[in-house]
Amino acid sequence: MNNPIGKIPYRMALAGGWIDQPFVSRLDPDPPGSMVVVGVEPTFRFMDRAGMATSTRRIAEALWHGALPEKDPMALVRELYDAENTGKANPSGSQDMAGLILPGINRLDYHYEFAGGLFPAHVESCNDPDVGRWLQEVLHLLPIAQRPDGYSPLDEQHLNAEWVRRLGQSGKACFVAILAKDTAKLGASLNECMGCWEALLPNTVAHPLITVDLLGLLAYYQQRYAGAMYSGCGGGYLYVVSEEPVPGAIKVNLRLAAKHGQNGKAASRAPGSAVTL
Repeated sequence: MNNPIGKIPYRMALAGGWIDQPFVSRLDPDPPGSMVVVGVEPTFRFMDRAGMATSTRRIAEALWHGALPEKDPMALVRELYDAENTGKANPSGSQDMAGLILPGINRLDYHYEFAGGLFPAHVESCNDPDVGRWLQEVLHLLPIAQRPDGYSPLDEQHLNAEWVRRLGQSGKACFVAILAKDTAKLGASLNECMGCWEALLPNTVAHPLITVDLLGLLAYYQQRYAGAMYSGCGGGYLYVVSEEPVPGAIKVNLRLAAKHGQNGKAASRAPGSAVTL
């Protein structure tokens, strides 16, 4: 019997999401702005329409016959981006592709002056097994709800340069916290990101078609644990940062490269390129 889960990895998008969209990054007064994506092993099937890049993953499965090719990762990111977005009025951001393709924990730096903000100008990666184990332990996923049909997070926009700056900085703070294995600061970066989402694109957390009290749930878990944020606009999964178990949560296996940077440190990648560590 064929494996119904598939071999293409999943990805989690942590703090900084939306900075990969040029209509956001062009307003950043302190570029580059950053976001963090984390490779996830396909050990179970994630919900669709839940911020886990499942639509991009389906395109990758069809494009590459079910497995990632042995090619330059950033070349694959661009290939997959083109396959998904050619001709689209509202293209998806390249963090979806980068998160599926790049192993490990990756900070993607977006600067509007590089490739019009479509692709990261620079990538910092960590594939340290100790850091990966720590992140697996403190990150808990609660299934909340799929995005409803007909929903769009872009109907209401309050694009403000200071909030865009804070959004991009939340990604930087998230990556620093992960490398330091600092639970409190990791949680704070996720909380900050959610504040930016609500300020910039309020329909990401509240919309007439969304029947779940996303803001109420978010506040509940943020008050009781180190921090929390949604996996995507409109709900999906709630990522909760905690050193203690979170009732009802599920766990994921991070996808790390076989080798990692010297002394476990993050390795940098040149603008527009990437290496498998």
